[in-house]
Amino acid sequence: MITPNTPEPLEALQARIRRKLVRQHFMHHIGADLTLIEPGRIEAELTLQQQHQQHTGFAHGGLVATMADLVAGFAAVTLVPEGTGVVTVELKTSYLHPGVGQRLRAVGWVLKAGRRLHFCESEVWCDDKLIAKATATMAVIEPS
Repeated sequence: MITPNTPEPLEALQARIRRKLVRQHFMHHIGADLTLIEPGRIEAELTLQQQHQQHTGFAHGGLVATMADLVAGFAAVTLVPEGTGVVTVELKTSYLHPGVGQRLRAVGWVLKAGRRLHFCESEVWCDDKLIAKATATMAVIEPS
C-alpha cells in the first residue's frame, strides 16, 4: 500500500473524502457508497437493482466501469493534499464474467502515485465472483 509523503491521520483523511462525496452526484444516483477509506485504497458497494441491468439482466457494463473508475479515482484522491483534485485520463476495463447477483463491491488502489499522474487498479466483484478488472490513470489537478 502506498502512503502519502506527509501522513494524514486516518480520521482526518476519512472526513476529507466524505466531504468530497457530497458533490459526487452520479455516485449517489446509482446508489453506491464508500465502505472503506484508507491511504491509497478505497472500497465501494452497491445493491443491484433492476435499473442497473442491461437487456439480458446482467449488471450493465457502464455501471461496472463506473464502479471501477470511482474506487480508482478516490484511491488517488486519498494521496493528494486538501484542495487538490484528480480526474480520470484513461480507464481500461476488462470484463471477466457477467454481473449476476445481489451486490457489487469495487476495490481500488494506487500502484504508483506521481506528482502529475497516479497509476491505479481496481476490481469489481458481484457477490463473491470477480467480474471485472481495470487500470486507470488519474491526473492530479492542483488548485489555481
